[in-house]
Amino acid sequence: MHSSAVRDLSRMRKGVHSSAQVRAYTCQRCTDCTMFYPSNRTALSTRYMPEDWFKSNRSNYRESESSRNSAERLRRDTIRMIQDKDQMTRRTQDTTSKNIGERLNDISFWRSELNHEIDNMVTEISALTDVKRRLERALAETEGPLQVSQECLFHREKRMSIDLVHDDVEKDLIKEVEVIKSCQERMRRHLDRAIAQLASNRAAQHELERDLSDKVTAQRIDDRCHHLRNTSDGISYYRGIDRMDPSISLPDSWSKFTDDNILHSQSERAASHKLRDEIEILLNATSNEMWDQFNSVNVSFTNRIAEMADTKNNLQTHLAKTLQEIFQTEMLIEALKKAIRDKENPLKVAQTRLEERSRRPNVELCRDNPHHRLVTEVREIEDTIHKLRERLMEAENTLQTLVKTKVALEHDLSIKANSLFLDQEKCMGTRKSFPSTPRLVGYT
Repeated sequence: MHSSAVRDLSRMRKGVHSSAQVRAYTCQRCTDCTMFYPSNRTALSTRYMPEDWFKSNRSNYRESESSRNSAERLRRDTIRMIQDKDQMTRRTQDTTSKNIGERLNDISFWRSELNHEIDNMVTEISALTDVKRRLERALAETEGPLQVSQECLFHREKRMSIDLVHDDVEKDLIKEVEVIKSCQERMRRHLDRAIAQLASNRAAQHELERDLSDKVTAQRIDDRCHHLRNTSDGISYYRGIDRMDPSISLPDSWSKFTDDNILHSQSERAASHKLRDEIEILLNATSNEMWDQFNSVNVSFTNRIAEMADTKNNLQTHLAKTLQEIFQTEMLIEALKKAIRDKENPLKVAQTRLEERSRRPNVELCRDNPHHRLVTEVREIEDTIHKLRERLMEAENTLQTLVKTKVALEHDLSIKANSLFLDQEKCMGTRKSFPSTPRLVGYT
């Protein structure tokens, strides 16, 4: 019984039982064993041999040594693992910090590019805005010349009779109106394009500024992350954060997004710069066209006024001569009437003589030489009076013709005076001033 107790105790020690269980079991078995004393044995014999005793000890030694070796190996492996993991953690953290630093450099580069492009875009918007204002001022300046041209056409409609002619002045005035309206139409089209281009420029600027704002925020966050250390304040556990992926872009798409924004802005700037050049060319071209046509109209007016003044002078000369001829014809008529009156008494004398001699008696009523002479005298005087009256009638007809000519000349003179007044005073008076070239290209 004692040997079995020892075996049970040995198994309990080798097993996983606690020390309290071993002590309890030992006490129970010892109590049982007190009943057996060597004197009670029926035979004098031992339960184990010395070899068993030594073998048990060696087994314990080996088990102890194995346990210690396992524990030492575990301790060494654990220490090595702790060191390796510590180094790996430091390397990983250093690599992460390096990656964040590289990311900060990338963000700084794109921030610099964005800032540079935004500055260029702001400059371009300012330049295009200035050109747009100049275009608006130039367009407003064309209203004055257009109104002057239309007023000139309106005034010249007040010409009368034969002077209401489609002359070179009217042709040039109509062309001037067409030129100015054509210039206005081209200016309005370019103004609409400038407004649309400004909207596109501002939209591109807005995209750049929004991208820049996002990068400033991202740089601030990454800079704070880059400076975080194991001893920093504010670090904490965020369970499951590694399983979350809120990313919406990859490095290639991230850089491409900003690059596309910059390329789009550069494209808009190029279009804006081209539009500015076109507007500059347009302003110079329209200014030259309007000035050339203005000068052409003025030359036509000058020539027409000179022609009108020369015609008026000729009419006045002819009127003066006609008036002089009327005066002389009137004097002639008076002379003819007086001559006719002067022939009345001689005719009366001759006819009275014939009548008196016709009362001679009998044979005394002779057709003698005095009778023939008196008949001839009467006929001569009557023929003279007849011719004088015909000449008087012709003179009176000539006088009427001269009077009609005088009326026509005076009417034509009034027409020419009216036309000259309209062209010289009304039209040229309003065309004395024309916007200067700087004003026509938008400068004040």
